[in-house]
Amino acid sequence: MNNLKDIILDFLHYTEGDALMFTQLSFWVFFGVLLVGYTFVYNRPIIRSAYLLIFSLFFYFKSSGLFFSLLLFSTLVDYSIGLLIFKSKSRLTRKLLVALSVFVNLSVLSYFKYAYFFVDIINNVFGLNLTVVNHLALWGNALLNTSFDTASIVLPVGISFYTFQTISYTVDVYRGKVAPVRNIVDFAFYVSFFPQLVAGPIVRAAEFIPQLYRKFELSYSEFGHALFLILAGLVKKMVISDYLSVNFVDRVFDNPLSYTGFENLMATYGYAMQIYCDFSGYTDIAIGLALLLGFKLPINFNSPYRATSLTDFWHRWHISLSTWLRDYLYIPLGGNRKGKLRTYLNLMVTMLLGGLWHGAHLKFVVWGGIHGIGLAFEKLLSNLKLIKLSSERRSTRLVYGIVTFNVVCLSWIFFRATDFTSAIAMLHQIFMDFSFVTVPNIIKAYSDIFLMLALGYMVHLLPFSTKEFIRGRFISMPIPVKLLATLIVIVILIQFQTMELKPFIYFRF
Repeated sequence: MNNLKDIILDFLHYTEGDALMFTQLSFWVFFGVLLVGYTFVYNRPIIRSAYLLIFSLFFYFKSSGLFFSLLLFSTLVDYSIGLLIFKSKSRLTRKLLVALSVFVNLSVLSYFKYAYFFVDIINNVFGLNLTVVNHLALWGNALLNTSFDTASIVLPVGISFYTFQTISYTVDVYRGKVAPVRNIVDFAFYVSFFPQLVAGPIVRAAEFIPQLYRKFELSYSEFGHALFLILAGLVKKMVISDYLSVNFVDRVFDNPLSYTGFENLMATYGYAMQIYCDFSGYTDIAIGLALLLGFKLPINFNSPYRATSLTDFWHRWHISLSTWLRDYLYIPLGGNRKGKLRTYLNLMVTMLLGGLWHGAHLKFVVWGGIHGIGLAFEKLLSNLKLIKLSSERRSTRLVYGIVTFNVVCLSWIFFRATDFTSAIAMLHQIFMDFSFVTVPNIIKAYSDIFLMLALGYMVHLLPFSTKEFIRGRFISMPIPVKLLATLIVIVILIQFQTMELKPFIYFRF
């Protein structure tokens, strides 16, 4: 009995590096306990929101510890500002309130994400020797008698996602697209809903808030769809992404000069598949979990490597971020309404800031710059009638698709590389030290890796109708067959589980 008590108490405490990840058994125990209690509250909206809020806050506490307070702070600030915007009759006051929301949220985000970046710039420009202090840890140590490190700033999990989510809420209240949430419990639940809290998708209030007041519904087909998404997401993450990462991709990216150009190129293609399976796998699981609880989250990926242009790619990749950048940055900058030159500039600025959203590092700026230049160049060629991005000729679309994929992979080199120097080293190996004569031996040596990589791309590139057929057949299966399929997937996952659990890539953003 004492052992069980110790296990429970240990689980309730925050331990650094012990987050409730979808790939861990502890998360599914957490979710199982949640479901048991949910059977008593799922048709009582107010109690349901409060119940899920408690579990969501605990979920975030397990991943972030003291940073839990930042989530509460952001929730209180934007809940209050939303109400004040709605009550205000003055247009100027409403604008100032929106500006306050943006300022507060971006200030918190900037402190934790860009403090070192800004301090380095100030020190270099003015010849100073300023140092970064973690004030949250300082206050925590003073108030709670803890011993957090005050000399370094750790990025809180999911801060980029919930910051963008709450900013979109206040802006939409100002624009009249959504009414302010009156009940703070409902608003806190919207901000902290655990399936998508730490890595998206970024959910708009207009999409999610109305669902809080609807009666719980989960049809047989929705249950099948949710289970399919969860299983597919786990396979993407644990079977494909982690396998490629641990056995090949990480090794090459960590030391590119030790490998031939061909190995560097294949690692680049491997990372393209790794990050897709990792990130889309997370959102598949998040959407499936939310659906089981009666909530529908927006689609976040749609076979992005089938894209025939960068414009098409951003209609398919991280859709909730790309549409956020469009609606809250690109269009307010003027979009395509201020002339062609301004359109190209707006695209560039949007993608550069999109790169900085991922981190204060030159490599992310270059990643965003590649996409910004590519999008502007596509727009220029389209305006000059030199290309037709929506061409229906299969051969033309194939060429466009190959070019687009390789431009995306070029940008992934900078995104994944440990630093800018390593990215340049990879490019040097690919273009200057390809070593064609070693290709057959490399393919033989890494046959299992390349087979997994080929399988990933084959499934990814399947026609939409084929994927829908497979999903439909799974949904229509009797419950015993679904359970058998689930058991088979679990056995496969156990076989592929690595000794070291790999966190989802977008946890760091």
